[in-house]
Amino acid sequence: MDTRFLAGFLASMALIVAIGAQNSFVLRQGIRREHLLPVALICALSDALLIAAGIAGLGAMIQSSPDLLAIARYGGAAFLLMYGAFAARRAWQGERMHVEVGTPVPLATAVATCLGFTFLNPHVYLDTVVLLGGLANQHGEQGRWVFGAGSAAASLLWFFTLAYGARVLAPLFDRAMAWRVLDAAMALLMFALASSLL
Repeated sequence: MDTRFLAGFLASMALIVAIGAQNSFVLRQGIRREHLLPVALICALSDALLIAAGIAGLGAMIQSSPDLLAIARYGGAAFLLMYGAFAARRAWQGERMHVEVGTPVPLATAVATCLGFTFLNPHVYLDTVVLLGGLANQHGEQGRWVFGAGSAAASLLWFFTLAYGARVLAPLFDRAMAWRVLDAAMALLMFALASSLL
């Protein structure tokens, strides 16, 4: 295996494994067994697109524009606060979901939410466009794309594992208290991320 590919794979894995807004959403969809393929594909393909944009030079452009950084920061914070409020409300009201009879989220809603977590979260740009793009560009003209391919492969593996592997947790989340804890943790995480942006 090419060491540049492996370096990209490991760098990407180190960044995306931490539970954040996007991962929490994918985990929730995986536990609910709803729209797994489109959600995992959107996340993985979006990461690949953003990594490629970073390698091609978008990361340097974003870092040099305070206006773009401000738009990303405040738009992302507003989105995270809104989603955090929804999660807090679910935690307060309590939700018990039987996987086989739960009311499904419409595909359009799942896709829109997934796109929001992907493109309205400034941390995604910092991780993929700026950091991974910058690391890739240290490997020369050809090597940067090999590094990028490794990073994209890690993202693909992670999101499909998270979405489809969450089924193992489904029996645990058949209890109302487990959902309350997950939703409360998600709300706190969203509020913390929004605060860090502001």
